Amino acid sequence: MSKATETLLEIDLNALGHNYRYLTSKIKPDTKVLAVVKAFGYGSDATVVAQELVKLGADYFAVAYAIEGASLREGGITAPILVLHPLPTNFDLIVEKCLEPSIYSKKMLQDFIAFAEKNNQREYPIHLKFNTGLNRLGFRNSDINFITEALSKTKSVVVKSAFSHLAASEDPSEEQFTKTQLDSFRSISKELSEKLGYRPLLHNLNTSGIINYPEAQFDMVRTGIGLYGFGNNSEEDKKLKAVATLKTVISQIHDIHKGESVGYNRAFNAVQTTKTATLPIGHADGISRAYGNGKGWVSIAGQKAPIVGNVCMDMIMVDISSIECNEGDEAIVFGNNPTAEALSSAINSIPYELLTAISQRVKRVVRRK
Repeated sequence: MSKATETLLEIDLNALGHNYRYLTSKIKPDTKVLAVVKAFGYGSDATVVAQELVKLGADYFAVAYAIEGASLREGGITAPILVLHPLPTNFDLIVEKCLEPSIYSKKMLQDFIAFAEKNNQREYPIHLKFNTGLNRLGFRNSDINFITEALSKTKSVVVKSAFSHLAASEDPSEEQFTKTQLDSFRSISKELSEKLGYRPLLHNLNTSGIINYPEAQFDMVRTGIGLYGFGNNSEEDKKLKAVATLKTVISQIHDIHKGESVGYNRAFNAVQTTKTATLPIGHADGISRAYGNGKGWVSIAGQKAPIVGNVCMDMIMVDISSIECNEGDEAIVFGNNPTAEALSSAINSIPYELLTAISQRVKRVVRRK
């Protein structure tokens, strides 16, 4: 593995393949896989990740917004792409790029049908999102008659899939709630299919659902965070591999004498002689200002170097008093040690937030380790 000479995010495609194969080992061979690559592929590189996932066998992709789907198309991705949160202002882009919108409300359904009819579309694929307990987006089961009546009056759209989203599939204490959600979705799916006169693809499981509720995989499963190496469970994390490793280098080393301070607002004050290293990465790169002052660390020469003082926009300072190292040496912000799970936990956060916060100014480097 090459050493970093600047701040960069390494994307390990072999790790991605390992995670994909592990997750798909949990499902039946004929169950389709929808890979979630929103938020720049959870902070990595959505196009690179999607291109690799096509080779691995992914059937579908999902993004949050239309612009993300358009970017995938420009990157050569021809597989179906579900847009989870389309907005009417982007309907033209959705159709132009052959993206498939999630329709989650009466107004959204009426608006998209009107748009499709105006633009002479026929059987344009849409996906119906149902709310079974997350209470974020989605139709209620009481909306089925409205949906099917609206669809019976037009040939402009066709329902490609119906789906819902689990609220707590990673939490064993919420097993009963999750099972209630799954039962609700089964009931909705049955009624919807009967009233449509055809059966769309059905999908409900996310990464934790694949792991904990494989009996409810329906026709397709969705996986996001699992692809990138996290199973929302310490035991599952051991079976997955981190795709992203954030690296940087030591710019300068300082000897801080007793009574001297480090960084803005003199947040760190040395009670004894302390050696610090300044690293070229800060909150503009995604390292939250919640770190520092005893929260969070990086790894230098395999040893823990705590972040001291306040995180700056472009720099952090770490305590290397007990580490033999030199200017120009590599520092691992997260990867295998520390993991994004461990680092995010230091500020009561989650890997999702840390990974997706990595700024686009951080150089991405693709490797097969």
